[in-house]
Amino acid sequence: MTAISLGIPTVPTRLAERRKSRQIQVGSVAVGGDAPVSVQSMTTTRTSDIGATLQQIAELTASGCQIVRVACPTQDDADALATIARKSQIPVIADIHFQPKYVFAAIDAGCAAVRVNPGNIKQFDDKVKEIAKAAGDARVPIRIGVNAGSLDARLLKKYGKATPEALVESALWEASLFEEHGFRDIKISVKHNDPVVMVEAYRQLAAQCDYPLHLGVTEAGPAFQGTIKSAVAFGALLSQGIGDTIRVSLSAPPAEEIKVGIQILESLNLRQRRLEIVSCPSCGRAQVDVYKLAEEVTAGLDGMTVPLRVAVMGCVVNGPGEAREADLGVASGNGKGQIFVKGEVIKTVPESKIVETLIEEALKIAEQMEKDGVESGEPTIAVAG
Repeated sequence: MTAISLGIPTVPTRLAERRKSRQIQVGSVAVGGDAPVSVQSMTTTRTSDIGATLQQIAELTASGCQIVRVACPTQDDADALATIARKSQIPVIADIHFQPKYVFAAIDAGCAAVRVNPGNIKQFDDKVKEIAKAAGDARVPIRIGVNAGSLDARLLKKYGKATPEALVESALWEASLFEEHGFRDIKISVKHNDPVVMVEAYRQLAAQCDYPLHLGVTEAGPAFQGTIKSAVAFGALLSQGIGDTIRVSLSAPPAEEIKVGIQILESLNLRQRRLEIVSCPSCGRAQVDVYKLAEEVTAGLDGMTVPLRVAVMGCVVNGPGEAREADLGVASGNGKGQIFVKGEVIKTVPESKIVETLIEEALKIAEQMEKDGVESGEPTIAVAG
């Protein structure tokens, strides 16, 4: 009998060749080159409140965040950086605006990288030589973070508004100043709140330099709107091999940004998938409450890290086929559900027992996967560098 491959593909489909970028090291995380696309977020606490900031970083780490950024608008925040950088489980980037002196404070504090916004740091260009020397000596990368909302006044006057060309010119101009002093340990972002402008800016930037790129739709909005805008923009770029690290900017708790970012990467096969629920949208043919079933199964399997595809289907049209193609599935109807494991019906249970049976079987499969050495949902390279 010919074996049929079921469930999540072991070799992800490749949408595009990865853009060739230079690689930098942000603490323990490689960014660019052939390194996996990493997921970042930013704390919402006052950085000077060391305990609260470290607690939020711990929560982000548990959610899968790989790099965290902390704001540094005051001297009290700068004074807290050394303790936070030392105690954080993941690399810490200091986010610097307005005051170039805090760039040096962040480097001295041992931060893994520093983000600078040249558009709102007064006389920033005059400080580049000193910053390049300090960062180079400490082997600390610099992210040149250009934002539409704080674009250099000279470029606003030239272009009239924050066009893709204006964002790119700003970023490359600042990068060239660092290059004059032999510093190339640089990552660049050109963020805009409009996904169309943002995508075009990154496309132009990717064609004009080999620096690793940090993707972001700035001020993306509340959770639903921001998720859609980020998914559209990141999908457009990552599917073309553009992007080395991402941050989903939401008006929501930072851990939600990580969930969305990870899901975007998993959906593009840029990261090994973990739990995936395949469920129908429901229709007049459904004879069970598919919404409730899917939610209960998702909640029951929350935290599962093995790559497991579970199909929760509500009728006999697509149900059996989808359930058969998943690692585990149910085709429901007439008050009962057929439970499929690896393509075979193993039992039929009453509707009231569907959720607990699926969870029980999922745990069995997960246990066997772990015994067989199947990797968890840690980042893996899915496209060629």
